[in-house]
Amino acid sequence: MTHRLFEDKHHASIYQQYRFVPPVEVKNLILQYLDEKKEPPHVLAVDLGCGTGQNTRLLAPHFQEVVGIDVSENQISEANAVPGFPNVTYRVGTAEELPFQDGSVDLLTAASAAHWFNQDKFLKEASRTLKPRGCIALLSYTDALKFHYSSAGDTLNSIYEEMKNILLPYASPQVAVVNSKLQAMYDAIPFRDKKRLTREQTQRQVKPCSGTHKPGFLRQWMFHPLKLR
Repeated sequence: MTHRLFEDKHHASIYQQYRFVPPVEVKNLILQYLDEKKEPPHVLAVDLGCGTGQNTRLLAPHFQEVVGIDVSENQISEANAVPGFPNVTYRVGTAEELPFQDGSVDLLTAASAAHWFNQDKFLKEASRTLKPRGCIALLSYTDALKFHYSSAGDTLNSIYEEMKNILLPYASPQVAVVNSKLQAMYDAIPFRDKKRLTREQTQRQVKPCSGTHKPGFLRQWMFHPLKLR
């Protein structure tokens, strides 16, 4: 079953403003791994659960074509409103039914989205659509975040923990999948050659978050609008 929790137009606009952009260093690790497994040039990357396109656009310089896919028309509308990426297109769709031919995709990515997928159906589609030696890259962060802003870091983190505790009762069970670091899906990936990078290996790459950005970040969490309703 496809989860449909991010389709509200207002929520999509908040995503566009405040959703974290994956660190460039993480993108580089993904591309390095892809280069090791499959020599360039790389033709097609597909970003699943793309939301408003933050991760999708990062891939644009490295592929002839990049396609972002999301179940939400409003998320796709917000993504399409960002100019300057002529080789990037967006489509409404799901990770479980990909509109690509067998063996046609170099890289499948999902940034903070794979926990919403039907695991078995997604992995079946990934196996079908990837080229020989093509790659899947699943990236996310848990809710164990730390923020840094001048001398107010401790205060901001205290506020964050308080807000998180208020909002967590409204969270989807899929949040637990995120906090497991997608372990079940990682274990189920049918490819013999796979690699996990933990927080400890990438924590230095997370960008600081400003004080004004933080309330917006909390607002784009899925269960915040549910609580407001």
